[in-house]
Amino acid sequence: MPALIAKSPSMQPVLALIERVGPSDAAVLITGENGTGKGVVAQSLHAVSRRAKNSFVSVNIGGLSENLFESELFGHVKGAFTDARTDRAGRFDFADGGTLFLDEIANIRPAQQAKLLRVIETGEYEAVGSSVTRKADVRMLSATNADLAEEVEVGIFRQDLFFRLRTVEIHLPPLRERREDIPLLAGHFLAAYSQRYRKPISGFDEAAMRELLAHRWPGNIRELDHAVERAVLMATSNRVTGADLGLRTGGERTYRLEEMTLEEVEALLIRKALARYDGNVTRAAEALGLSRSALYRRMQRLAV
Repeated sequence: MPALIAKSPSMQPVLALIERVGPSDAAVLITGENGTGKGVVAQSLHAVSRRAKNSFVSVNIGGLSENLFESELFGHVKGAFTDARTDRAGRFDFADGGTLFLDEIANIRPAQQAKLLRVIETGEYEAVGSSVTRKADVRMLSATNADLAEEVEVGIFRQDLFFRLRTVEIHLPPLRERREDIPLLAGHFLAAYSQRYRKPISGFDEAAMRELLAHRWPGNIRELDHAVERAVLMATSNRVTGADLGLRTGGERTYRLEEMTLEEVEALLIRKALARYDGNVTRAAEALGLSRSALYRRMQRLAV
């Protein structure tokens, strides 16, 4: 995937930023919708840094419960809590001398933000259950699909932590805004999955490529990846057809509210609002009576 960034015309500004700030120790905040490749950019930044020979450690903050946060990041000692049967190193320990990538950083709770700020500012922390102060030298990269500046304004996210994480910001545009990349990406995934599943597929027929270019890709590159994998599995000839892709490019199905769950209704309303405003998340959020960050969180939870 990193090689595709270099080939993509629309990603040249991103590539220039990676080359410019990658060798430094600057904290970088990577923003963009789900599935746009934020993790790939983080790995690319590490690969061109002076820390490239050391560890790249990734943590999904959104997947950590409040109880596990400190133990996961800072480690714990034996007996610190009921299930702590042995000492355990944290992610800052593993990343010492290398890069620590905190994905979904907007999901960090206020109480935890202060603890993270301290270690970013001083490099110092204590394992859970220990009074011994440790130090770690890490380069901080983080990513989010939320508008952290807006969350700072409403008091959800600490301003000082925001500034510490965002020395430089790299924004990744959604796939629908760089459709010229779709053939390049689709071809990359096709070659990979053809080899993995040992199917000699040479390309996409005209109908399949039209569908790829017409689809809005709400799941961005991740959705395209999965669509091509499915097409390779379904293909019965040496070229992928529109039927193999199975994309929903036709009219919207009819919904009966009384047959839907609450989550299905919520997802439907969000999709309709996004369609009404041509994918403009800010305007859709206003129409739904939500903040932009709140809408992003719902989109993530409901896989919209």
